[in-house]
Amino acid sequence: MSILRPDLERPRERRPADEPRAGRTQGGGVRPRDGRPGGEPRAERAGGWTGVVRDRVRPGVVRDRVRPGVAASGAGAGAAAAAGAGAVPRGGAVSRALAFVGRTLRGEWYGIVVDPLRQLRRRGPAALLLAFVACAGVIFFHAIAQHRTGATAVRVLGGVQGDLPLWLALLRTPVSLYVPALDLPVWAGITQLFLAFALAELALGRRRTLLIAYASTLAGTLSARVMMAMGPGRWGLGLPPEIGQVLDTGPSAAVVGLFTYLSVVRRAPVVFTLTGGSMVLESIAKPNLAGREHLIAVAAALVLGLLHERGRRRRRAAAGTRDTASA
Repeated sequence: MSILRPDLERPRERRPADEPRAGRTQGGGVRPRDGRPGGEPRAERAGGWTGVVRDRVRPGVVRDRVRPGVAASGAGAGAAAAAGAGAVPRGGAVSRALAFVGRTLRGEWYGIVVDPLRQLRRRGPAALLLAFVACAGVIFFHAIAQHRTGATAVRVLGGVQGDLPLWLALLRTPVSLYVPALDLPVWAGITQLFLAFALAELALGRRRTLLIAYASTLAGTLSARVMMAMGPGRWGLGLPPEIGQVLDTGPSAAVVGLFTYLSVVRRAPVVFTLTGGSMVLESIAKPNLAGREHLIAVAAALVLGLLHERGRRRRRAAAGTRDTASA
């Protein structure tokens, strides 16, 4: 009955009896949608549901639309994958840089510290003979130089100056490796000397250690003569004749030469930067003969290290060629 007019009854909206419900046939079965047979499954990919819904616009015309929240497939997915493949992941460059630094530090640690310690464990304290002799020589000459007569003897035996005859300077150069600078703290110099000779002797052997130490010291000594011969102010490198009265650096040139050579042959950029950078800062902060001789020693050791590496690569290439020919 109607609320407004009780005498009238609103007719119910009835579905025709012969009209089946949506999605069902008259017999109770499921009516196919969008023209698909009743048993045909939805369109699927090999990997699962594609997310594409087919809408019938009009008979015979079907429109595809992608369900929201479902990844695109087919050509769209391929294009997205191609675009993603060319993109650089965020933080990738930083990760690669950190990995490179880690590998470099690890290789340097093994080349400069771990491998010499293994050699020391295998060969024993006898492997440090050069380091002990160098430290004992520095201590001996430093103790003698504390007296007037001893200082004269040390100067005659191992004092190298720019105004000496060349033959006499070459004769005194091996002894000058053990003559410390009297104006510097001797124990700090002894520590550096022992560390340099110990690492070099364990990593390079005694013969090559002596060769590099002597070559570095000799390079500094001869460079002082060349700079004095150029004259003061010549190309910014010349020195006045009064520099000929100054003693050479002594064992410090050998120390920086050994550290530089080790950093080259063992591929240790941190040690090379610390050694070369400290010498550059020293020459800038205190421009004197010792600073220039240290830079010359670093350059000489660098050249020797590069030549050694080049020769080793050639020997490896020749060995590989012989193995290939024999095979």
